[in-house]
Amino acid sequence: MAHDPRHPAPEYLAFWREKHYATLTTPRRDGTPHVVPVCVTYDPEAGVARVIASKSSTKVRNVLAAEGTQRGARVALCQVAGARWATLEGRAVVRTGRAEIAEAERRHTERYERTPRPNPDRVLIEVTLDRALGKV
Repeated sequence: MAHDPRHPAPEYLAFWREKHYATLTTPRRDGTPHVVPVCVTYDPEAGVARVIASKSSTKVRNVLAAEGTQRGARVALCQVAGARWATLEGRAVVRTGRAEIAEAERRHTERYERTPRPNPDRVLIEVTLDRALGKV
């Protein structure tokens, strides 16, 4: 079932605010999918999803590799809980601004009820959303 990523139904948004882990799918250089578990926050008002990561991670390298050739890497974030599922899709870029990372860390702490461990190599994967799917 399709949803508007900027104006989700209340139950869809509520599902993204529950404490669930998700998967992030990024394209490798050869076009095959790289799928890893992540913590993600969803901000429909801004039309973005945020994932904090270490700058040396494969997911960050995949996004950076696609940034130079496109408007960012085409990615998907998906979470599942029983029969409920939700996917957010869009273009990802890597942000390194201290204020942007701090905001992502704040949102992470709020959703997952724990502060991320200190990481001086932390970056932000920011996904500008253009599609939302799910059954919640």
